[in-house]
Amino acid sequence: MSEIIVVTGAAGFIGSQVGLALQKKHGAAALLLIDHPLTKEKSANLENLKNVQFLDHQQFISGLEANKIRPAAIIHLGACSDTTEQNWSYLEQNNLRYSQRIWTWCALNNSRLIYASSAATYGDGSAGFDDEVDIRRLKPLNLYGQSKQDFDLWVEDQQKAGATSPPQTVGLKFFNVFGPGEAHKGRMASMVYHGYNQIRDKGQVRLFKSSRPDYSDGGQLRDFIYVKDVVAVIERLLDQPNVSGLFNLGTGQARPFRDLINAVFAALGKKSNIEYIPMPGDLEGKYQYFTEAKMKKLPRAIGQYDFQPLEKSVADYVQNHLAVT
Repeated sequence: MSEIIVVTGAAGFIGSQVGLALQKKHGAAALLLIDHPLTKEKSANLENLKNVQFLDHQQFISGLEANKIRPAAIIHLGACSDTTEQNWSYLEQNNLRYSQRIWTWCALNNSRLIYASSAATYGDGSAGFDDEVDIRRLKPLNLYGQSKQDFDLWVEDQQKAGATSPPQTVGLKFFNVFGPGEAHKGRMASMVYHGYNQIRDKGQVRLFKSSRPDYSDGGQLRDFIYVKDVVAVIERLLDQPNVSGLFNLGTGQARPFRDLINAVFAALGKKSNIEYIPMPGDLEGKYQYFTEAKMKKLPRAIGQYDFQPLEKSVADYVQNHLAVT
């Protein structure tokens, strides 16, 4: 693919890893990276992206709508990803309206679009985690999830109304992604990242106690997926322009937080040492105890993909990235 590929959120976690992979595959000249004005922490994610053009997100959308920029494909990963964000106006502008403008431009200019949705759209999971059900049944637990849900619904409405659509529109409901490039996320970084730092500093990891009798402390379940697997799936979607749809992107296997942290200790050659602490008040009632992607739809569309086992992924992240920085 020799035409320009845009990656928004390119200084962020998943975006930076997608950028690195595409630079390796297509060359720096084929990429245009987009993000907010860079912070010191996020700038580190671009250190290995040499000679690639970078634009502020407002410069980009203005240039796009003025037809000064005409990419063949946009991988739209830029968004406010803080699940505790309470400013709806901010989320609406950054996660919904901005995405609508990109989709509309792609539709009018025959450009392909792959965008980030989220497993947060599934809320408490009472409607399941199935990407083949009516998305109008879903009730997110937080405003971040609602902003992603609103865009998914808007895209569906455009398509049902017969509006001109991008030649490829793929939404990806990311589950619990972890891996290199997430250091800037602070509280929102994965428990692999936080667990490694806690072990390094104190020799112990803190996990939330369970407030439900059906889950043991540390037994809360998540579908953890390595960012390198996420990148590989996005690359495959770029290679298959006829694939469109809204897809889950998880491993399809939920694992306890306790297993995740035990894998971090094992990767460091240490015995597990976990302390269980009360859940913060701002998470009570908004905390997912179980997520597990139904993973039938995506393999039907792009072919079978074998996700790396959790312990292998954690070991790679810890030994080849966290422990060498």
